[in-house]
Amino acid sequence: MPDGFSAGDTAFVLVSAALVMVMTPGLAFFYGGMVRAKSTLNMLAMSFLSLGIVSVLWVLYGYSLSFGPDAGAGLIGNLDFLGMNGIGLNDLAGTIPVTAFSAFQLMFAIITPALISGAIADRAKFTAWGLFVALWVTVVYFPVAHWVFFFDGGNGGWLGDRNGVIDFAGGTAVHINAGVAGLALCLVLGRRIGFRKDPMRPHSLPLVMLGSGLLWFGWFGFNAGSALAANGVAAMALINTQVATGAALIGWLIYEKLRHGAFTTLGAASGAVAGLVAVTPACGSVSPLGAVAIGLVAGAACAAAISLKYRFGFDDSLDVVGVHAVGGAIGSLLVGLFATGTVGQTAKGLFYGGGFEQLGKQAMGVAVVAVYSFVLSWLLAKAIDRTIGFRVSEEVEVAGIDQAEHAESAYDFSALGSGLGRSSAAPAPTPATAAPAATAVTAVAKSTEKTEVDAR
Repeated sequence: MPDGFSAGDTAFVLVSAALVMVMTPGLAFFYGGMVRAKSTLNMLAMSFLSLGIVSVLWVLYGYSLSFGPDAGAGLIGNLDFLGMNGIGLNDLAGTIPVTAFSAFQLMFAIITPALISGAIADRAKFTAWGLFVALWVTVVYFPVAHWVFFFDGGNGGWLGDRNGVIDFAGGTAVHINAGVAGLALCLVLGRRIGFRKDPMRPHSLPLVMLGSGLLWFGWFGFNAGSALAANGVAAMALINTQVATGAALIGWLIYEKLRHGAFTTLGAASGAVAGLVAVTPACGSVSPLGAVAIGLVAGAACAAAISLKYRFGFDDSLDVVGVHAVGGAIGSLLVGLFATGTVGQTAKGLFYGGGFEQLGKQAMGVAVVAVYSFVLSWLLAKAIDRTIGFRVSEEVEVAGIDQAEHAESAYDFSALGSGLGRSSAAPAPTPATAAPAATAVTAVAKSTEKTEVDAR
């Protein structure tokens, strides 16, 4: 290997890439538990489809557009690395091979469109979703990744390298980008049938908790790995990630208790994700105390923000806008207040003597990415809807999207009661004797559903 190569840094980044990959299945579980049982598999599959599509496109042209030499004005990379050609085994990005850096960044590209899927749960055609993912990463994610993450001595991306917007691990490129795209999609597809009328509670809170735990675990690779070296900045990013997430969990639960009178497991899981989102852009530039402050603010603010969909009438199924768009914006803006200038960045925030300059830069980054993502996402979704149709039929949505789109169901309900709790010698119930029991179960289910609707 050439001079400057570090085996330790390379191993660290490769492990971090694997951790980030685990986040996408974690997201699938998180979203899969939050939907109703009849949509579970579709929710899982939407995240896994991103693993397939984006991996292929990244090799074909995604890496080149994101991290190829700038094609002009810091807007997009050129096509020098189509098919990953021209990249040698010994070529370095800092102290690690370019291939290791590419693998790490690929995992960011995969999870970003997967995050969007939660906004349109229960109602999107799987083929339309796959087409949207392919188009969206091409015209939205790859350019924005170049703006934010490509550094070339002042001649790289126009937001990060040329204008000093701090985004250590993806508050703008990943979370604001995905959150605002989710808003555009749920506006194009419209509300679910029964929105604000029928109970649409999570069918499996244990799955939600499992998913949030996997996300929390993988996020250490997401944030600490963004240092691209096993050094003090990576260690600070890791501890900032942990304490901000814990603080956000507490902040969400406190808001929930005061507002709704209970500490819920869904609130704990959502608060943790909100903290992870908010600390992502800031973890390499703030102190642990600053990370705690960011987490507390994000937890309470995101908990409040999820009610916006009821106020404004847009059906963001799994609160992608309230958690990712709002959380990403909070974290990005608070860099302008809490950046110490002594961690991984020299720029200082308002509270550390830097004035309003960095806050202004952060606000510009948030606004530019939000507007670009919303406009392009809306246009793509509208084009798909007008051509092949983006939304499933009303019959499919009511019956359950899993059977219609995947010919499968997550749970085999037909097996329930087929001999359950019955001795081998006992005769099977006749249709006449079974009918009253079935009628009683149906009556209880309807009564329960009515109670839930009234409570809502």
